[in-house]
Amino acid sequence: MSELKRTPLYDLHLELGGKMVPFAGYAMPVQYALGVKKEHEHTRNACGLFDVSHMGQLLLHGPRPAESLETLVPADIVGLPEGMQRYALFTSQDGGILDDLMVVNAGDHLYLVVNAACKDQDIALLQTGLDDAHRVETLDRGLLALQGPEAGKVMQRLCPDACELVFMQHGHFTIDGVPVWISRSGYTGEDGFEISVPAEQSEAVARRLLAEPEVEAIGLGARDSLRLEAGLCLYGHDIDTATTPVEAGLIWAIGKPRRRGGERPGGFPGADLILHQVEAKDHRRKRVGLLGEGRAPVREGADLYDADGHHVGSVTSGGFGPSVGRPVAMGYVDIDHAAPDTTVYAEVRGKRLPMTVTKMPFVTPGYYRG
Repeated sequence: MSELKRTPLYDLHLELGGKMVPFAGYAMPVQYALGVKKEHEHTRNACGLFDVSHMGQLLLHGPRPAESLETLVPADIVGLPEGMQRYALFTSQDGGILDDLMVVNAGDHLYLVVNAACKDQDIALLQTGLDDAHRVETLDRGLLALQGPEAGKVMQRLCPDACELVFMQHGHFTIDGVPVWISRSGYTGEDGFEISVPAEQSEAVARRLLAEPEVEAIGLGARDSLRLEAGLCLYGHDIDTATTPVEAGLIWAIGKPRRRGGERPGGFPGADLILHQVEAKDHRRKRVGLLGEGRAPVREGADLYDADGHHVGSVTSGGFGPSVGRPVAMGYVDIDHAAPDTTVYAEVRGKRLPMTVTKMPFVTPGYYRG
């Protein structure tokens, strides 16, 4: 643990009784005294605070940054209004996914949030993929996620102006005099805010949030079960370099102007293969949701079979869904077995347990759209 990086909230996690584990090169809390299940339920019912400061926060400076970034991602960045945020994917020349990220149009520059495990390679990708007129600035900031149906009520007390934001909108505000950047977004399927704070003031802002009666500190364990129920991908598990956006069910992340017949078709790595898959629908596998029976969770790596015993896929994320009340998973299956209500069988400790292919998310999203 001593060799791991620490976020600005490391000491606070210890004070709160966080059980620290290695994650993406950082010492991070997997849970607190409440435990994973109760932390999950508290976030769904009230409000949880997550430390996501391990994520990479970057600024992209230079001429026409939106047009430049579009040479590396298939998202519509040029059409992103100022003060709005959009989900994007770094793609490879063979159509795989190098990372997923969030992009904010901050006016004369872009603000990017990338995954912790990929941030060094993402910085290198930006530095080598763009010309010398562009500069990548790495930020020393904390990142807090306030998530849950009562997040708006809490934010109304601390920063009422931020409550004017709608889902995927971003702005600059203050909390107790501390300048913060806030987006109305998150990774739980609930309403909430992601709050970027100068590193040295992160603990003070976190303590201020935790002082509110609705708010509990939440660890990585519940973050994972919450995002799974919300049908959200985890990079390195549900999406990776061997997965195309179309196979992953992320066609919506390919902006319409970037598709064939659009205003700015292609121009990103792997465009020919990816856009062919969009049009021809000839991909052979697809990411699907899976609902289990009984209580036994089906974990990542479990093989999936059809009724005749033929191997048809595998699970990439899985566990028991506390809000769903049964096992939930996502994984990839052959396209012939991807239709909703198809039954497949997951092999768990020598037994084959039935699972039903289902649409995602598994829970109704609570995103605030105004």
